Amino acid sequence: MTFTSPLILLALLPVAALAAAYLVLQRRRTRYAVRFATLPMLDRVAPTRPRWRRHLATTLVLLALAAFATAAAGPQMQLRVPYERATVIVAIDVSGSMEAQDVPPDRMTAAKEAAVQFVRELPETVQVGVVAFSRDADLVAPVTDDRALVENAVEGLEAGGGTAIGEAVFASAEEVVRQAAANGESSDGESSDGGNGASGGDAPPDELIPARLVLLSDGFNTVGRSPADSVPAALDAQMPVSTIAYGTPDGVIGNGFRTQSAPADEDSLRLLAEETGGHFYSAESGAELDQVYEDIGSAIGWRTETTLVTTPLVLLGLALAITATALSLRWFSRLV
Repeated sequence: MTFTSPLILLALLPVAALAAAYLVLQRRRTRYAVRFATLPMLDRVAPTRPRWRRHLATTLVLLALAAFATAAAGPQMQLRVPYERATVIVAIDVSGSMEAQDVPPDRMTAAKEAAVQFVRELPETVQVGVVAFSRDADLVAPVTDDRALVENAVEGLEAGGGTAIGEAVFASAEEVVRQAAANGESSDGESSDGGNGASGGDAPPDELIPARLVLLSDGFNTVGRSPADSVPAALDAQMPVSTIAYGTPDGVIGNGFRTQSAPADEDSLRLLAEETGGHFYSAESGAELDQVYEDIGSAIGWRTETTLVTTPLVLLGLALAITATALSLRWFSRLV
């Protein structure tokens, strides 16, 4: 927690002084009573002493004063809130190596299950699209808020063909730019109608809707443009790319007579993530992949916002003061 006017916290010093003075007075009162009266006499004169009740009201008042002093200092906290609107493209490798069974029951099945769960847990304000890539990259689900459509697109994916990582980034960037144009934006962040945003969408005209590509691949780029060639396209679309190197180094594909190793190109995927402002992950099992998607989901679709918490503290102080007054009237027929 930080404060806009931290010097005002010095107002807590008088509150602490009042608390100390109250404790001193209570000690003096106890010594005075014991000095001039015997304990049996005190029991006969005041057999039902309030004990903790007489201190509770005062304690609540002091806490209320502390809450008011803290509120006056302008406390603020960092809160994690979902974007009002955001775009996430999920790109999944559907090359033939995704049939490898080093990730049970096989890479493809585990990847689809993890991707579906990832989509389900994204904030409702995030629109999602799906790109599948093998020999080429195909937009199998355009950016939409229809989660059922997205999940069906993921579940219908089948493995076969080469690996076109670079083409997947280009296809994703094109979809992000298309979505921006549909919302009246241009690639430099201004609305296409001259800056007033009247041509469509609710996005502020001075910024693009936040977009992120989450790309999973279990192999090397074998066809199309390279991942390095796709970096400028991702940067132009203001689309950080988070990459997932999937599968174990010992994964193989084949028919039993001829097998071929199918490791992921971690170096290229790491470089793609670093140069576009994303993050690189690796997953060698279904459980690890679930955790990776969970980590990515906690980072995208959300933003950190500094929020004043003055009002809650003022309300807390009022509640404490009112409670102290009510208890004092109930127990002692007087204000605190």
